[in-house]
Amino acid sequence: MDKIYRVALGMVLGIGNIGAKRIIKAIGSAEAVFKLNRKELLELEGVGTLLADRILDKSVIKKAEREFEYIHKNGITSLFLGEEKYPQNLENCPDAPFILYTRGNLELRGKKILSIVGTRRPSFNGLEACKKLVRELGERHPDLVIVSGLAYGIDHCAHKTALDCGLETVAVLAHGMKYMYPAAHRNMAKKIESSGALFTDFNSYEKPEKNNFIKRNRIIAGLSKATVVVESGPRGGALVTADMANSYDRDVFAFPGRISDPSSIGCNKLIKTKRAELIESYKDLEYILGWEPEEDPKEGIQKSIFRELRQEEREILQVLETEGDSSVDFLSFKTGLPVSRVGGFLLELELEGFILVLPGDCFRKIR
Repeated sequence: MDKIYRVALGMVLGIGNIGAKRIIKAIGSAEAVFKLNRKELLELEGVGTLLADRILDKSVIKKAEREFEYIHKNGITSLFLGEEKYPQNLENCPDAPFILYTRGNLELRGKKILSIVGTRRPSFNGLEACKKLVRELGERHPDLVIVSGLAYGIDHCAHKTALDCGLETVAVLAHGMKYMYPAAHRNMAKKIESSGALFTDFNSYEKPEKNNFIKRNRIIAGLSKATVVVESGPRGGALVTADMANSYDRDVFAFPGRISDPSSIGCNKLIKTKRAELIESYKDLEYILGWEPEEDPKEGIQKSIFRELRQEEREILQVLETEGDSSVDFLSFKTGLPVSRVGGFLLELELEGFILVLPGDCFRKIR
């Protein structure tokens, strides 16, 4: 029952995350707050006459009951600050959401979590840098979780590449779960739910208002140990997220770009002002975050015991090397081999550890 009162307290206009946490700490529970009279409420630190009247308004409890009913009907989980499943990284932020709504199936504790943000109008090079970073990190760290904001551009690229690579990903929304913005990403959101989660601290009825996006960015920054800015103009949400990550004492990385490129102005400025580490590849990130895996001393020996590859197998591996993850049909097209023969070669290459089978019947070269 106290959960409904917690939802209600979070709905009180003007109370904020910090205020709600402070009041509960003083009183002991959210339910106890709503049982106080006006005089007792006014004795609480930070509670004035207007806020006291809003807490005493009985309609806020009814709104909370409707919200609680909605989230249960729609498979949404409510996580409250201090609960065991509340994301640990986010919990350490001073302005952590009092309530976090999630939909999906994802356990973040013990995972390597990386936020990737950037412009909504990326260049070809920016998109390729984003894809390459996610792919290469995913190959080396299967427990990697990619966090972004489900916006156009770099956000979409980060989520899609994570899904294509079989990685878990989190989309942080700037609105309640009743809505989806942009609407074009509704199918993407459904895929993310099945291989990660949607997160928001907005109640279900809250629409994607302009100010919500800045508020949303603090969750993107707070969920991760590090944030990567791929491309950004001189202003924008990606730079705000980077500043928030810095304020949480998290690592920030930025890809450099040409000084004449508008989409690189923000990244270059972050690096120039020492608010971000320059990143050229996954190796820079691994080194600074301490993610470098231990080398296998048997690696050189293992390579020497494999048989010499057939010409057709070398051609298949070359396509996977240059084109990236590929389907059987695509490999057949590029090599000129029949699909049936490609399938046979792929099976042998998989058994010998040269390739990895991905969801959707795609294949990836791993050595």
